[in-house]
Amino acid sequence: MRDAEQSRPAEPPVHVAIIMDGNGRWAKARGLPRTAGHKKGVEAVRRTVEAARELGIGYLTIFSFSSENWRRPEEEVSDLMGLLRFYLRSEIAELHKAGVRLRVMGDRTRLADDINRLIDQAEGLTADNKALTLVVALSYGSRQEIAMAARRLAEEVKAGRLDPAAIDEEAVTARLYTADIPDPDLIVRTSGEQRLSNFLLWQSAYSELVFVDTLWPDFTKRDLEAAIEEFHRRERRFGATTAGSR
Repeated sequence: MRDAEQSRPAEPPVHVAIIMDGNGRWAKARGLPRTAGHKKGVEAVRRTVEAARELGIGYLTIFSFSSENWRRPEEEVSDLMGLLRFYLRSEIAELHKAGVRLRVMGDRTRLADDINRLIDQAEGLTADNKALTLVVALSYGSRQEIAMAARRLAEEVKAGRLDPAAIDEEAVTARLYTADIPDPDLIVRTSGEQRLSNFLLWQSAYSELVFVDTLWPDFTKRDLEAAIEEFHRRERRFGATTAGSR
């Protein structure tokens, strides 16, 4: 029985989150404008979504545009928003056909009205899909998200709807964008950088972190599989100890 259990394929992580980094460096290395790297990065998103679905991952969160990215040159931001429009118009039908549910989280007040309409339409169309939930962190910053949750709690206390003594981890979690999404089991960052960059700070308390040298436009299913293999080599204790440890 033990041999059978050891030969059984390991279950994939329920939730994988990816910090997609390296588009600019990919383009620079080829003497191309940064826009070319971003366009190539969209192809990597397509590959990775399909790979995640094939591998049986339940949730895939991608960090597509941070709250800090608004400070980039206006031309680059405009190009990124153009790519977002293209993705929402050209890819949603395929995502829907593949059974992928789309969720967008972040400060959408800074997005153009037409982009918000496209997001609403895409989320509505794919709402009942079950094969994979694709969460796109857009205009997102984790500190901003936590501050938003704290503000909501303060407003509820002020209105008399919430006892301050009732504020605990669950209360904070319930007011985050990810309230109905499990915390990520695995966070992958590409391009060799080793930091979270204001991404899912609350939710990543017990996530396994894997940093890979591959630039995002070159990321493939094999890279994802390798990160998952590394995840399975880790011993997740969530602050506890295992038998025989001290």
